Amino acid sequence: MTDTNTRRPRRKSAAKTNRVRLGLTLLAIPFAAALAAGLLAVFALLLANDRLPPLDALLDYRPRIPLRVYTADGQLIGEFGEERRTFVHIEDVPPVVRNAVLAAEDTRFFDHVGVDLVGVARAALVNLLARGTEQGASTITMQLAREFFLSSERTYTRKIVEILLALRIEDNLSKEQIFELYLNQIYLGKRSYGFAAASQTYFGKPLARLSPAEAAVLAGLPKAPSRFNPMVNPGRAIERQRYILGRMHEAGFLSDAEHKAALEEPLVFMPVRTEYPVHAPYVAELARQLAFDLYREEIYSAGLKIYTTILPQDQQAANEALERGVLDYDRRRGFRGPERMIALPADAGAVEEAVAAAIDEAGDVGQFLAAVVLEADPKRVVVSRGRGRAIEIAGDALKFVAPALSPRASAARRLERGALVRIIDTGKGRYTIGQLPEVQAAFVAVDARDGAVRALVGGFDFERNKFNRVTQAWRQPGSSFKPFIYSAALEKGFMTSTVINDAPVLIDPARTGGQLWDPKNYDGKFEGPMTMRSALARSKNMVSIRLLDAIGPQYAQDYVSRFGFDAERHPPFLTMALGAGSVTPWQMARGIAVFANGGYRIEPYIVSRITDSSGRLLASAHPGQAGDESLRVIDPRNAFLVDSMLRDVVRMGTATRARSLKRSDLAGKTGTTNDSIDAWFAGYSAQVAAVSWVGFDQPHKLGDRETGGGLALPIWIDYMASALKGAPEQPLAPPQGVVRVGDEYYYAESGPGHGIASLGVAEDGVAAGEDADRIRDQVF
Repeated sequence: MTDTNTRRPRRKSAAKTNRVRLGLTLLAIPFAAALAAGLLAVFALLLANDRLPPLDALLDYRPRIPLRVYTADGQLIGEFGEERRTFVHIEDVPPVVRNAVLAAEDTRFFDHVGVDLVGVARAALVNLLARGTEQGASTITMQLAREFFLSSERTYTRKIVEILLALRIEDNLSKEQIFELYLNQIYLGKRSYGFAAASQTYFGKPLARLSPAEAAVLAGLPKAPSRFNPMVNPGRAIERQRYILGRMHEAGFLSDAEHKAALEEPLVFMPVRTEYPVHAPYVAELARQLAFDLYREEIYSAGLKIYTTILPQDQQAANEALERGVLDYDRRRGFRGPERMIALPADAGAVEEAVAAAIDEAGDVGQFLAAVVLEADPKRVVVSRGRGRAIEIAGDALKFVAPALSPRASAARRLERGALVRIIDTGKGRYTIGQLPEVQAAFVAVDARDGAVRALVGGFDFERNKFNRVTQAWRQPGSSFKPFIYSAALEKGFMTSTVINDAPVLIDPARTGGQLWDPKNYDGKFEGPMTMRSALARSKNMVSIRLLDAIGPQYAQDYVSRFGFDAERHPPFLTMALGAGSVTPWQMARGIAVFANGGYRIEPYIVSRITDSSGRLLASAHPGQAGDESLRVIDPRNAFLVDSMLRDVVRMGTATRARSLKRSDLAGKTGTTNDSIDAWFAGYSAQVAAVSWVGFDQPHKLGDRETGGGLALPIWIDYMASALKGAPEQPLAPPQGVVRVGDEYYYAESGPGHGIASLGVAEDGVAAGEDADRIRDQVF
């Protein structure tokens, strides 16, 4: 009994114990699993932590800063490199930019340790309620870790590494250092890295000048630069901006009034075409080439800064003058017809696809927007730029293309359905039809005293054709070369009052380097005896030929090298008298400046200094100055006499159109080559020498009545009207050794001086001296 009674409780106790053990075991399994997972996670974290990349890229931050090119007063005109970046120290970042970024990306940045647990919880709650991913939880530090060290893949492993890196970054750098790196490193679209670069890209201004509304636009870009790009997706960008402004208001960064003003502020973005405050792409490219010759590939990432001699106002005036001159000529020659024809299907949807493809292939060129004609008749033309938008053009806007709308128009010129044309926005939703000019032009202006290039335009449109016609185009100068021949004649004994016969000549082939030459004056008239002064003013070819014949082509070939011309490009034949050699506009500017500054050859230069990213001077220009006698190439008396003759070209010769500037101190020479292939004007005031050229890249005739005075001179005048505004006039001031007798100037005494032959003045006004007899025999 006792044994039985004692055994039963033991069986119950054992069963109970087993049940407890089973329950404890079942209960322990999740804890054990959790513990194992925790230990595994800790092990993984430790392992990952040991394998984290070193922070050298952050601790020794060396951003890839592109080469930047500036005007003389520091305005950006170009940059070269894969990344647009401008490093800015945190203390130089205005509060409005800091606050906008914090409101957009990480309001609690200065309170967390790199991982914001509060932010994580908030984002998780919002995403749970929204059943999506409305908010993320990446802090600024985590974004910085991702930007420097990680790929864009979305995995838990990458997120763990991102968190570990953020913690390590916070342990090694201060909050201010982390924020500075973020503001300089983050990608913001359009090749722009960092907020300083983006400020210039989108608004054309430094960070310090950004308004809250503009700062909010930039602060919205890190989340998705392409999606919120204000130039591509303005609607989304504004929506994002308003959200960030709201966050700034909630955080106390903006008052009620500031918030309201920011919401109402109109935004003005940089034009897509320029992207720089000053449009000078040919200058920027020329500066890049010069820097590359010095520093090779390093220029694209070392943050070098090139300061040019370009004056912004002068460059703008040159841009506008050249564009106006080219377009005036192009309109005068008439509409050439559509660029090409597009086969448009009958289906409306297929039409849109064909139009979009054609416009994408043609591209816009400056103000000339690509469009495809949908309908055309003499009274109206309907074009499309894609996206289902039709533009109607009628009335005066069709004047330029009216002949192409006539039933009698040739097939090549006719405007009809499917024609690819160019339209120009004239404002207020109105358009006109134009065309891309085929003719080209070049312009360069230099300071006549030291050669600093004030403005340079190498062609009509840099994006379409990067060939720099100022420095690379070798063209015949035509009559614009005559001043240098006249200067050589003065050196050999002629005077401005020397009388020479403007009569027909027939030149033997042996003296031209080719065939029998029967030259003519431009107007086909011969006016008999006239002074050198009158002959140059009226650009008489026969007089120039006789002058060159008298002094000898070989002598002239050597003499023109004083002005910087290549002797081998000016063969010693009589055709040199009419500018049959080859020059560049750059050379012409250097040469004509000799007469402007009294006889000194100064070398044009376009780069004044180069610095590194911190502003340390690496190289600087040391230009020669007019007045330095080591640079003198012609006698001051010679320079004065040619100057006086070139002023008469403006006063009463082929350049009288320049009298519209109402100045008496302008001088220069027109030039038109055979068959009107090249049109030139090379001229100057005491302050600036400038040269303009118009022609086709593949030389052909500009037109029967097109001349340097009608094509190139107007460009020069338009530029000078701006460049000389407010500049005092420089009257003629004869140097020592020159006297005025009546309306003419003469050397005061005979005798050699600076290589000039012994000269005197005969009673009849004809040159006298050691060459006088030979001159009379050969010329008169």
